[in-house]
Amino acid sequence: MNACLEVRNLSVTFTNSVQTTTAVDGVSYAIRPGEIVSFVGESGSGKTVTQLATMQLIASPPGKIRSGEVLLDGMNILRFAPNSLQMRAVRGGSIGMVFQEPMTSLNPIKTIGSLLMESIMLHHRCAEKEAKQRAVELLEKVGIPDAEARLANYPHQFSGGMRQRIMIAIALSGDPQVIIADEPTTALDVTMQAQILELLVDVVKQTGAALILVTHNLGIVARYTERIYVMYAGRIVESGSTADIFRQPAHPYTRGLLAAIPRLDDPRDRKLIPIEGVPLNPANRPAGCPFAPRCRYARESCAQGQPPELTEIGTEHLSACVHSLETLDQMDASHEQPRFSREKTVGENMLEVEHLVVRYPLKGAFFRPKKHVTILDDVSFAVRRGETVGLVGESGCGKTTVARSILRVIPEAQGIVRFNGVDLNTLRAGELRRERRKLQMIFQDPFSSIDPRMRASELIGEPLKIFKLVDNRAAYERRVEELFRLVGLDPAYGDRVAHEFSGGQRQRIGIARALACNPELIVCDEPISALDVSIQAQIINLLEELQQKMGLTYLFIAHDLSVVKHISDRIIVMYLGQIVEMAECEALYRRPLHPYTRALLSAVPIPDPSVEAGRRSELLTGEVPSVMNRPSGCCFADRCPHAGEECRRSRPPLREAEPGHYTACFLSKGGFQ
Repeated sequence: MNACLEVRNLSVTFTNSVQTTTAVDGVSYAIRPGEIVSFVGESGSGKTVTQLATMQLIASPPGKIRSGEVLLDGMNILRFAPNSLQMRAVRGGSIGMVFQEPMTSLNPIKTIGSLLMESIMLHHRCAEKEAKQRAVELLEKVGIPDAEARLANYPHQFSGGMRQRIMIAIALSGDPQVIIADEPTTALDVTMQAQILELLVDVVKQTGAALILVTHNLGIVARYTERIYVMYAGRIVESGSTADIFRQPAHPYTRGLLAAIPRLDDPRDRKLIPIEGVPLNPANRPAGCPFAPRCRYARESCAQGQPPELTEIGTEHLSACVHSLETLDQMDASHEQPRFSREKTVGENMLEVEHLVVRYPLKGAFFRPKKHVTILDDVSFAVRRGETVGLVGESGCGKTTVARSILRVIPEAQGIVRFNGVDLNTLRAGELRRERRKLQMIFQDPFSSIDPRMRASELIGEPLKIFKLVDNRAAYERRVEELFRLVGLDPAYGDRVAHEFSGGQRQRIGIARALACNPELIVCDEPISALDVSIQAQIINLLEELQQKMGLTYLFIAHDLSVVKHISDRIIVMYLGQIVEMAECEALYRRPLHPYTRALLSAVPIPDPSVEAGRRSELLTGEVPSVMNRPSGCCFADRCPHAGEECRRSRPPLREAEPGHYTACFLSKGGFQ
């Protein structure tokens, strides 16, 4: 079948006052009608710039398409001026695009109806009445309920998942031949991610359009795509069918990505193998293979001469590496898979949370006096000394509120938070401050949680001064240097400020800062969600090593269930401010007892096409209800496919259904197994 879109030798540069940097370097690929193809790689690899250049959406200056052709049905659309009528007809017409963050892509002062109708009338030259009818049909196609009435709504009146559906509707409005989806699910929860991706796949089946999926999530790639292009440093380093690349990855970078990610079906003792170093800065492109400085298979000749070209190693399977598949396999066989000891000495309860409730008063003319909204509704659990407890659930379920309530950051929190036998909620300011030295937090975004004007050594050493943990300057400097080395940073970096570090290095600074007080319990609030997969592996391994070395206890909050399974001993699942299931890690993943947990696990793709082919999907419909309209019975009843009258009428208690396995479900004894 002929390609509907073909890109040949595309190169893109960006120029500033100092130098010209090549961001995309000689990229070529082809997409056939009805095909789903993915572009994968770390941040800065050139995935998004390649797709923007295809549609001439690169800002010029500073960007410029230096060379190449983009053939749409055989016509080179790069011959059109970027703002010409012909190019505008291509954008949103022949090629539709779904952007990563819909809130910044949708005009906030226009209604959804006007945004859709504008695109429809532009590409179909139809009357307003016809455009409105078409807009309603598109919203219904992408699953927006009460579509006609919602044409009058503005983007801020929709949830994140609904806004992404609207972006897909706009992309479809011109009946495109090709749809480019640039990280369309990055900001979405795992269940909403599954809904959006299933929708895109259905659209491809119904319309015959080709879909280009730009993502860093290899599980998504394994579940949904047919072919893969792997990019590094602005070049395609491997391409082929999804089955071939996952079965026999032929480039060291692809192998590194697969070894760095945790999987739901991993054995508990598997240790992640991170890709050492940081992604290449295109402004400092070395000679030879751009991946050579990070490659564990590299030899001296790899860092010399020109980068290796893509060569065919199988049917439509190409790799840009001097090593053959056989050589890479032999090198891997000579290295034993690293294992991580899960043996721990778990002691008595260090943290006990009992009947934790957080309510906020609703004020204003529309609310009756003393009206409250409940964020956390009777949450109780314990964390034993030396263990890691994972806390999972969709956005808005109350995970971070639990963390902040434990640390007494939320004054509205009611209930008992007992740390080492002392109820923190009864302590006065001075007493609480002394206890807080033993309780520390690692934040989701290290850049926004540290002072950008302070040097790294000052950031790490600040807790030492606050809690008076050292007696003199020499002891202070020794301890700061020790903390740098403890988290794998060179103490020579101490004079740098936050923006001079990579994302992974900034997170290491956050960890070192938390360790400075010699804490007993660390609350990790989404500590790896903003990092590339290779950097995630480094941080996960570091946290595990520090726990074994220092006897730390973790409360690990995350939405990535693969990561939570890898690092946790026990797992707590939350939904709408309540705990719905709690169990030992293996028991919960082997036999989840709550329908919500089953849906969460089903929605997480495993980065292996052969495994994905045999999995049963339990796709959730709808979204998490607002806490303003909390269901009267079970909090999950409105979305549960197994809910009965009792579920809608009464709230199920959290009870021990099996030894050590707690669930809040009336059907957990077998009604939905």
